[in-house]
Amino acid sequence: MKKNPKQGIFITIEGPDGCGKSTQAEILVAYLKTKSIPVILTREPGGCSIGEEIREILLKPRGEQILSDETELFLFAAARAQHVRETILPAMSIGSVVIASRFIDATTAYQGYGRGIPIESIRDVNELATGGLKPDLTIILDIDSEKGIHRARGVNEETPAGEVDRIEAESITFHKRVRNGYLEIVKNEPERCVLIDSDRPISEVSGDIMNCITERFDV
Repeated sequence: MKKNPKQGIFITIEGPDGCGKSTQAEILVAYLKTKSIPVILTREPGGCSIGEEIREILLKPRGEQILSDETELFLFAAARAQHVRETILPAMSIGSVVIASRFIDATTAYQGYGRGIPIESIRDVNELATGGLKPDLTIILDIDSEKGIHRARGVNEETPAGEVDRIEAESITFHKRVRNGYLEIVKNEPERCVLIDSDRPISEVSGDIMNCITERFDV
């Protein structure tokens, strides 16, 4: 069933580190703008001033200082709670399409499957943080863990040469658990989630995403 963009649409783009989600989110936003559809691009953690401050705490390499798994979980949830109420819901209320790079599934994949926090606890925390908000569609970009981490640890606008963020620096074993977590999410919620192979040229991946959006919504 198609949903009219005038009602507000929430689309998330997810996947393991290095899958290209930020690039694809930007391409999708540009595409929707060519259709004269009101759209905003946001990200997690972040998406608002408080969320961006929490992002810095979460991703900054901490050396010998250890951020506990539980602290990490609740910091992500705190950023999300503010993000939903300050950015996502207001935009949807005026009929905008919201494109977010990461949302609830990232917590399930990283803190649940990656860190080993019980999935039931993750669901409860996400429910409280979002007030029950779920994406209308989630695109999950898949890539081999070794290839993804090689990409993620390269130079980009957020990580100067030779630097990676705290989560990118985790072991390959951790990142494999995260990828498997995303695959489980797709398996468990096939109506909401669409899996797309991102180990291909950018234009091919974006073409598949745009086709998916066109089929799912009245755009």
